[in-house]
Amino acid sequence: MHLFIKNMVCNRCIMVVSQELEKLQLPFNSISLGEVSMMETPAPEQLKELGDNLKQLGFELLDDKKNALVEKIKTTIINLIHGKDNDTLNTKLSVFLQDSIGVDYHYLSTAFSAAEGLTIEKYVILQRIERVKELLQYDEMNLSEIADSLGYSSVQHLSQQFKKVTGLTPSAYRQLKENSRKPLDQV
Repeated sequence: MHLFIKNMVCNRCIMVVSQELEKLQLPFNSISLGEVSMMETPAPEQLKELGDNLKQLGFELLDDKKNALVEKIKTTIINLIHGKDNDTLNTKLSVFLQDSIGVDYHYLSTAFSAAEGLTIEKYVILQRIERVKELLQYDEMNLSEIADSLGYSSVQHLSQQFKKVTGLTPSAYRQLKENSRKPLDQV
């Protein structure tokens, strides 16, 4: 059995959910972003307790298949953009998602847009911009290296997209002293 958990977007989230499962003595096979593979199906009262506990920690246990699919799309995109292996950023997004999730892209796109009120492509842009903000704040890479690492065709394309989303150029953002980054689950 698989459980799908909303807002589980980082390794620290995996650790917290793992601790909660262990605390409730719910055996599991594996945990990845947004998903837990259970060894056995928990009893309804155990699922309710787990759901209540996770809610207090800022997570949500999803029971609707479409919501679970949308969360899987989000975590796949977050892994793609914020992960260590950025070689797949040059792969066509529709092909990457279809291959990763094993569901037709048209269905993925329709379900995502209906649930989130924005397209997958727009969500990817917002995630990429959050990653650009993060890299700009670290101040370890120049704009050309950032554009290359995130699969932008040029620095100009990155700069135009960044300004369209944030209202600032990347250079102006880098000079800001305040942090205007958003948590990944709120993008």
